[in-house]
Amino acid sequence: MFQQASLYVTDWLAKRAKFTPSRIALHDQATQRDISYAEWNQSANQTANYLRESLGVQKGDRVAVYATNCLEYLDIWMACGKIGAILQNLNWRLTVNELAQLLADASPRAMIYSDDFIEQVNQMRPNLGYIPHLVALTTQADPTDSTFDQRTHHNTECQADPTLTPDDPWVICYTGGTTGLPKGAILTHHNMTWNAINTVSSWGLDQDDVAILNAPLFHTGGLNVFTLPLISMGGKNIVCKTFNPDEVFDLIAESNVTVFFGVPTMFLMLQQSPRWETADFSHLKIVISGGAPCPMPIFEAFWDKGVNFKTGYGLTEAGPNTFVLPEQDIRRKPGAVGFPLMHIDVKTVHPDGNTCAANEMGELLIRGPHVTPGYWNKPDETAKAIKDGWLYTGDLAVCDDEGYYTIVGRSKDMIISGGENIYPAEVESIMHGHPSVAEAALIGVPDTKWGEVGRAIVVLEANAIFDEQAFLTYLQERLAKYKVPKSVVIVEALPRTGPGKIDKKLLVERYG
Repeated sequence: MFQQASLYVTDWLAKRAKFTPSRIALHDQATQRDISYAEWNQSANQTANYLRESLGVQKGDRVAVYATNCLEYLDIWMACGKIGAILQNLNWRLTVNELAQLLADASPRAMIYSDDFIEQVNQMRPNLGYIPHLVALTTQADPTDSTFDQRTHHNTECQADPTLTPDDPWVICYTGGTTGLPKGAILTHHNMTWNAINTVSSWGLDQDDVAILNAPLFHTGGLNVFTLPLISMGGKNIVCKTFNPDEVFDLIAESNVTVFFGVPTMFLMLQQSPRWETADFSHLKIVISGGAPCPMPIFEAFWDKGVNFKTGYGLTEAGPNTFVLPEQDIRRKPGAVGFPLMHIDVKTVHPDGNTCAANEMGELLIRGPHVTPGYWNKPDETAKAIKDGWLYTGDLAVCDDEGYYTIVGRSKDMIISGGENIYPAEVESIMHGHPSVAEAALIGVPDTKWGEVGRAIVVLEANAIFDEQAFLTYLQERLAKYKVPKSVVIVEALPRTGPGKIDKKLLVERYG
């Protein structure tokens, strides 16, 4: 009989600090400072000791971060990985009401916030009594809050938790929910490690690669498209607070950037800039779009510059990196995402579960070691999404007779606007709360900047006086800005299907 050995979990920075201590791991745009792997490991060790010794964070405890991209955010993520804590990376685009629900869902031991969100923290404060520690990265929202600089008093050596297993959660990354509250996809050490392995082995990353990290760290894209894979290779990430077109142009011109990920809206804003015509992207080996369908004119504008721009596909529950399109096929297979990565299997199926033939459209299913084990506190949602080891994505795809996959639509009732998921059921429930609204539905309509935006289709109460601006203000007070419809159409009745459901397809045909 063979006895199974205990499975090891890597301390990413401790290993990198041994292998390549002097290589630059991070460049901080805010301070123009370079941080070596040895320096980052020491800083993350101090943070891990601070979390454990000062805040009482133990293995399995959640640590919420409410901040824009910064070095401290990355320290906390790596520190959580060392001690077995779970990062809850909060979407700062959400309203305080939405954030309060997510915090209650994960019940973190600590919430660490940046001074961008002092007002919001104080709005939530009366309802956060169950969180033992509120910690300011810089400016305190209240004098009773701790300050993150206390971590510098802690040891720069840290013993990683020896009881960690690959199946232990590292991040709870929230994705949208069709019933209102977003679902927290659990990303384990196993999931994130295999996403890095798949990415490096299939995309050809190496230690000389440099990425711009301006995708928000509350998205799996910010954590996992390039950031963690480059740590595994000893590459460099340039840390930017948010996306800024001029900053991107400067970095591409001056900082030896080799790989760049963005959502279509970011690429459109780059192409609308007066700097686009003279910008040189030719030394980048990967320029890839994700998070939303990318309009073909964006591809063509890059191709006209000789850049092999392509689109990828992923989702929070799987990686997100799932496919690779070989360079020689980028223009031969426009819009395709290509083949599944090295250690990933995919297929498309009909509604009856039978596998699609070549060139038949079906729901995309994914399996592999990068797929989430499920949703935090949501066993029923987990059971719906993962069946017999396959993740049911809700996205529609076609595999052609050469084996190349193309994503062609979404079976889930979802709108993607500027890379952000909008779930109509959530918005509709808020719209129905307005006193003038009898019924309401949300559809997506094309938008040149955001790809898609929401359009509200509203049936009014009898004799109601409707003020469109007041209605939108009502929604803005209850929803994140990107979820608020950009237009409103008043109708006498909503069309319905035979079983009585609202006929969204007909609404799109009439008002889309």
